[in-house]
Amino acid sequence: MATLDIAREKDGGFADTDDSSPSYTENLIGTLLAIFGNLLVSIAVSIQKYSHVVLAGTKDPRAFYRTKTWWCGLVLTLLGEGTIFAAYAFAPISLIAPLNAVSVIASSILGFIFLREKWKAKEFLKRYILSFLGCALTVAGTYLFVTFGPNSHEKLNAENIIKHLIGWPFLLYLLLEIITFCLLLYFYNQRNTNYLIIILMLVALLGSMTVVTVKAVSGMLMLSILDSMQLGYPIFYVLLVSMVATVHFQARFLSQASCLYDSSLIACLNYVLSTTFSIVSGAIFYLEFNHEDVLHICMYLLGCAVCCLGVFLITKNRRKAKAFEPYVTMDMVQGVPTIHDKGWPVQPEYNGSFSYGALVNNDSVTPATLPVTQEHVTVVQSNQKVSELKRD
Repeated sequence: MATLDIAREKDGGFADTDDSSPSYTENLIGTLLAIFGNLLVSIAVSIQKYSHVVLAGTKDPRAFYRTKTWWCGLVLTLLGEGTIFAAYAFAPISLIAPLNAVSVIASSILGFIFLREKWKAKEFLKRYILSFLGCALTVAGTYLFVTFGPNSHEKLNAENIIKHLIGWPFLLYLLLEIITFCLLLYFYNQRNTNYLIIILMLVALLGSMTVVTVKAVSGMLMLSILDSMQLGYPIFYVLLVSMVATVHFQARFLSQASCLYDSSLIACLNYVLSTTFSIVSGAIFYLEFNHEDVLHICMYLLGCAVCCLGVFLITKNRRKAKAFEPYVTMDMVQGVPTIHDKGWPVQPEYNGSFSYGALVNNDSVTPATLPVTQEHVTVVQSNQKVSELKRD
């Protein structure tokens, strides 16, 4: 009995002896749930993208939300996010957060098979091989951080969560995070600094609070189902509101970033930043690395680094959106998917004859000069677009 009391005192009174004992089964359940949830989300995104592609290539006047495929993708998205939410109740944040790399691998493979995204023969070695090398590195990194990740488990009841909230390590971390967030938000809104790193730092800082609240809410719900009711405590609803608010503002910042920068760059940088801040917040709030030795921590960090390198290789060689083109291509027109795939221009090149499509200019009238103010109009529109995003 004396040894049990000493063990409880060392654990800070946060959990019972049975709950604090290593449980690799819970880690395995949480890992499998997170992998399955990320796969569902990737499939859902591909299905919704396929729905948009089909509507763009046909004369169907229906809106995207009136198609069955889009709703199927939405249902799969909700199921995937719900599965990831449940995974936080079983495994530490340090294991669940880096597993978002699974969705990057799945999206790359589904984009190649399901959506028939093809590469030219000359770009095969640069794109195809590097992408699969990135997938291999991501799988290897995932194996490392799952194998050597933390194995801390405690009963997430209201009393334990409140003790973590008022602990000085988390309060100091929260103070530093609020100061950093306010400084970044000031530069973003007042100084018009539209750098991607600033926007994604805002997303990552919010995400670090999201994972803390998600794990607490998920753990309290699971405890309410299996053991004792936790929904009567006010802390549950405070955490629930915080979770919804941080998710909402993350979505807004990511939406603004996607309007200004390439999606591949956003995916890579957002994964690295969000994973790093999530691991730090989990280590501070839930003390996930307190009982881990140096070797396990180093191997875990090595796995995360290899995983980030794999994600970088996967996203590095994706096709980037083309800049302004001086002629009209089928990329701007809906309804002719075969010509769209070949990239034929609607407006032919000028070869000494002023012709447009099937209309040939056989008159002796001197053709009008082409306008040269298109680029200025494009620049003005892009500046107006950035200013509108700032107002939102």
